Amino acid sequence: MSGIQHFKYLTNMTGYAASKKVPAPKIAVMATGLLLLLSGLSVILGVYTFYAFIALAVFLVVTAFVMHDFWRQEDHNMKMMEMHQMLKNMALAGASLMALMISDWPFSL
Repeated sequence: MSGIQHFKYLTNMTGYAASKKVPAPKIAVMATGLLLLLSGLSVILGVYTFYAFIALAVFLVVTAFVMHDFWRQEDHNMKMMEMHQMLKNMALAGASLMALMISDWPFSL
């Protein structure tokens, strides 16, 4: 769903990425949306799952620190929202690495 949302809400996500000083924000949003779509399909279909889980983990960790910089927020509500999003990304990155440890991905189609 997140990959689809990158394209569905491209204008809004590009603005958010630009506000975080991401270089070439529109291209970055489209590239990460494609990464999420391809990685998700790879996991669902059970093909190249090793690379899919690595790509997801790297994406999630980088995104956590670049996009969800709660330590820079001055507004308490924004700080809490960004911290929540960062911790969510880190938990999902950990889950991706845990799934990577399963040699045969048994949950694919």
